[in-house]
Amino acid sequence: MTNHGRYMVGLIGEGIGPSLSPALHTQEARSLGIDYEYRLFDLAQLHRPPESVGEILHELSDNGYCAVNITYPCKQLVLQHLDEIDENARRLGAVNLVLIRDGRFTGFNTDWVGFRDGVVDGLPGRRLDHIVQFGGGGAGSAAAYAMLSLGTIRLTLADIDPRRMAELADRLRASYPDRQIEAISVQGAEPVMRQVDGAINATPLGMSNHPGTAFDVTRLRPDAWVADVVYFPIETQLLREARSTGHEVLDGGRMNVGQAVEGMRLITGIRPDAARMRAHFLELTAHADEPAPNDKETQ
Repeated sequence: MTNHGRYMVGLIGEGIGPSLSPALHTQEARSLGIDYEYRLFDLAQLHRPPESVGEILHELSDNGYCAVNITYPCKQLVLQHLDEIDENARRLGAVNLVLIRDGRFTGFNTDWVGFRDGVVDGLPGRRLDHIVQFGGGGAGSAAAYAMLSLGTIRLTLADIDPRRMAELADRLRASYPDRQIEAISVQGAEPVMRQVDGAINATPLGMSNHPGTAFDVTRLRPDAWVADVVYFPIETQLLREARSTGHEVLDGGRMNVGQAVEGMRLITGIRPDAARMRAHFLELTAHADEPAPNDKETQ
């Protein structure tokens, strides 16, 4: 399972140089007393195309790696190179973690678990019946799937790309045929805003290089909550506006830490301390340069 008791873990992606994952994983491993090494394999630096993800997996397997995180742009490309795929990852059509056991590759998706656990920990007891979500990319797919897993009855999906959102809605209906899942335009979300229990931003809006907000928080009911998947900055314009109008908020760091917690659990069989990892994450984001947009492990 490991190389002489040592966990060797990699991350394959493009533009991942500023990733916080190595520091986040290795510090928690030290706290747990685990011999754990985490290395980046940046396709841009390696001068290799995204389609080489399968070759790189085999190379890492031959060199004693027991697990590899997968991020943009390889979460779908890696599927064809796996021996097994976890059912949740299959439903989402994306893998962000590959476990290597006896030369066999098994794919998982921990993004949705990260968002789910973030909602459970950060919004305890809040109503989840009707949710509106803006954005339907990788982060959006994971967040939407997580909300349905938590019992959301009606999910309204809004995006500037109607076709992508319709495809996501169809995929989610296949997994949750008893729920009301609708895809609408961003403009069409206006009448829905007053009805929802919570609103999620799963677009890049709010990142330092993508300023702005996906929706107007003043359109929400006073008791509605607001969640963001953007984690740098941790306090986005959307969350600042939501706090100022009295809405409870969930920051994007919850999802990022949650997926790392679940990933380490699957890799080592040991449950990391989620609170300790979040505290470390907040320290890292307070002092780090902005991670590249691709380094979200949620894309």
